[in-house]
Amino acid sequence: MVIAAPASGSGKTTLATGLIGALRRAGHTVAPFKVGPDYIDPGYHGLAAGRPGRNLDPVLVGTERVVPLYRHGTHGCDLAVVEGVMGLFDGRIDDAAAAPAVAEGSTAQVAALLGAPVILVVDARGHSQSLAALLHGFATFDSGIRLGGVILNRVGSERHEQVLRAACARVGLPVLGALPRLAELSVPSRHLGLIPAVEHGSAAHAAVDAMTELVAGHVDLAAVAALAGARVHGPAWNPAEEIELVRGAATAGLPRTADHGVAQTVSAAGTMPVAGTGSAATTASAGTGPAGAAPTAIAPDGPLIALAGGPAFTFGYAEHRELLAAAGARVAVFDPLRDELPTSTAGLVLPGGFPEEHAAELAANTPLLAAVAEAAFAGMPVHAECAGLLYLTRSLDGHRMAGVVDATAEFGPRLALGYRDAVALTDSPLWTAGQRVRGHEFHRTRLLDGPAAHPAWAWRDPAGTTVREGALVHRVHASYLHTHPAGNPAATARFVAGAAEYATAGN
Repeated sequence: MVIAAPASGSGKTTLATGLIGALRRAGHTVAPFKVGPDYIDPGYHGLAAGRPGRNLDPVLVGTERVVPLYRHGTHGCDLAVVEGVMGLFDGRIDDAAAAPAVAEGSTAQVAALLGAPVILVVDARGHSQSLAALLHGFATFDSGIRLGGVILNRVGSERHEQVLRAACARVGLPVLGALPRLAELSVPSRHLGLIPAVEHGSAAHAAVDAMTELVAGHVDLAAVAALAGARVHGPAWNPAEEIELVRGAATAGLPRTADHGVAQTVSAAGTMPVAGTGSAATTASAGTGPAGAAPTAIAPDGPLIALAGGPAFTFGYAEHRELLAAAGARVAVFDPLRDELPTSTAGLVLPGGFPEEHAAELAANTPLLAAVAEAAFAGMPVHAECAGLLYLTRSLDGHRMAGVVDATAEFGPRLALGYRDAVALTDSPLWTAGQRVRGHEFHRTRLLDGPAAHPAWAWRDPAGTTVREGALVHRVHASYLHTHPAGNPAATARFVAGAAEYATAGN
């Protein structure tokens, strides 16, 4: 089932997370999904489901991969809950004058691709009999969308609920639940939305438990489960097959030397040898994958890819580790707040997150900063997105960082948000020059100076102005742009091949 709403702020995340938890308590095995590039909501979904939350984003992975990725993520499950994004029909708009009825990347597009019923969550505050007109519009706007029922949220009183139920009955939509207005049920947020579950710790578990109790007590779970009776047919996404299809072309013309940038002194953190395995570093074992997913074989002698995790680096997709493993890598997750660089690291992935909230702690781990800088200048392949870019700068909000990228960063006054159609400006450990890639920006920080010598990407902003963004330094690809590995398997194959070359060169 797809959980949608007329607009943002209606309570989709509370309802979807609570529904996942309540259905799990009722004995169902639930696969959780989020429409769009959101990294935060899937963390709460994952806590409720006991398995990884995943994303379905037609913009970043292509419409042809939505059903296969869904089938992959539902392996071993009997129900799936897909939380939508914004309003039901809201999505990417390149030309407002020619916007389609079902926008690209919208909840409606994903629901249509899956053939799944939609449950509309309505914020009942301020609604009365006129709710019938709103529901009639959503039910008839697009014949390809099947509206299966309504859940009323933030209902003020018993009388209010009676009036709203009568309005729903007037348009023939069943009410699957009615949640009371509870101001105390909330999850703390910050500039990019909710605080990630990893950072929120025990409070995140408590919030998920509260959402679960709320939904279990006010939603007809049997009716919801019965509504989700249709199966989605088609082949499941297979990371090994994806890698095999692109392996040869992806690795052709890999940069062999430190082509970009010039030799630099590691002034930001000094110089130190690559450190040993960190206290919390964990390596994916052979034959394992996410709970419920088909196992992925990992080469026991493949290059070791160190993947930053922990509270500062929470933005990532479950498919990334699966593709790295399918490409032959061993993956070690480590926490840059307290760990050292894992022994024998041959490639480094620094994903997105909230480093600005943890800058002092990141700066205090000077052995890791020095090890990362030394490895980068020695030619190790490094893939840094958003938080990773900030970690590689000289400083972040006045706190010393790794000094690989010749720029300083600070928390900024405005949010950069939206999809980008980018072009790779030169060869890198991930992309080939001229390659077109769809990505997504989502940050409130900014670079105060540089880097200008070797930008990673170019794209046009809505005004038509060319934007050059990111940095290529040696074999480091650092950028604000988030990409989805499932939409770009060749980039993962290329990165692992570069790491293997780095390892066999005796580094």
